[in-house]
Amino acid sequence: MDNNDIVIRLRYALDIKDSDMVEIFKLGGFDLTQEEVKKVLTKAEDHYDNEDDEVYEDEDHIKCTNSMLESFLNGLIIFKRGPQEPKNGQPNKPDRSIKNHSSVNNVMLKKVKIALKLTSEDIIDILDAAGVIITKGELSGLLRKEGHKNYRQFGDQYARNFLKGLTIKYRG
Repeated sequence: MDNNDIVIRLRYALDIKDSDMVEIFKLGGFDLTQEEVKKVLTKAEDHYDNEDDEVYEDEDHIKCTNSMLESFLNGLIIFKRGPQEPKNGQPNKPDRSIKNHSSVNNVMLKKVKIALKLTSEDIIDILDAAGVIITKGELSGLLRKEGHKNYRQFGDQYARNFLKGLTIKYRG
């Protein structure tokens, strides 16, 4: 599942308007016009083999890079919960959580959990609505930091089902 697909599915699940999408990207530190957002929200003709962090652009499509996706997720948190005042000694900009393409789904799960104020039980219910049974212990491994001994990768199929469950919960 590519980053554009994640943004498209999140937008649909949470019923976010184009103007709000522009604002969410801006809150996350990535300036896009409404036309550029529409290009990000289109599916690509073919899949790209490069997983570089370069912005791929043609006349009908803009490839969503890892940093662009992370900006969107950070902006979603601010959009849903409001800005957070930095504490003394805390840096203004958070470190990038998406280190490589394999951690994208785990970071998406964590940031959507924060943005929507979801509890572990909520996530289990969302996945259950999509037909996936998961225990609290398994979920705990998905929410761990990459490199932790109990870290588990949130695969594409689980990510699709999570986004499908969000759609069921928020759109009926």
